[in-house]
Amino acid sequence: MDMSMTTKREFLRLGAGGVAALFAATSARAGNAARGDFPVSYSDAEWKKRLTDREYHVLRQARTERPGTSPLNAEKRRGVFTCAGCGNPVYSSLTKYDSGTGWPSFWAPIRKNSVGTSRDRGFFTVRTEVHCARCGGHLGHMFGDGPAPTGKRHCINGAALNFVHRPKKGA
Repeated sequence: MDMSMTTKREFLRLGAGGVAALFAATSARAGNAARGDFPVSYSDAEWKKRLTDREYHVLRQARTERPGTSPLNAEKRRGVFTCAGCGNPVYSSLTKYDSGTGWPSFWAPIRKNSVGTSRDRGFFTVRTEVHCARCGGHLGHMFGDGPAPTGKRHCINGAALNFVHRPKKGA
């Protein structure tokens, strides 16, 4: 665990009673990308109306669903995974693989500009957050331990995705 001296001092100063507040503050930073200027933008109240509670917590509050809880983990059909917030196509079933992590994983987005990334400094570590390039919704995180050809693992919350089945033509 790599903590800056300031973070260590904050942690010690807050004590056990303030640890939850510190976690909430660091985790909230992960959602900063979702608050930028994006082609699809709604007020917080409108997002709450449009999304289920689970989708809202993941997409708009940058939360993480429990591993193994998404039915999309087992999705093996040919198709496209879209952002649950705005319908933007973000991943293809052709790049999906079983990473063994409990979250849908992909080695690349459907197009380079379909997702964006930012630094996530939450939970005393630095990770690469992945967000929808169209609405800024938090999708998950990207790690450097994926398969060829990219070596990347996009570890994505199933609650942030919808699946659109697209069978092969002529099949």
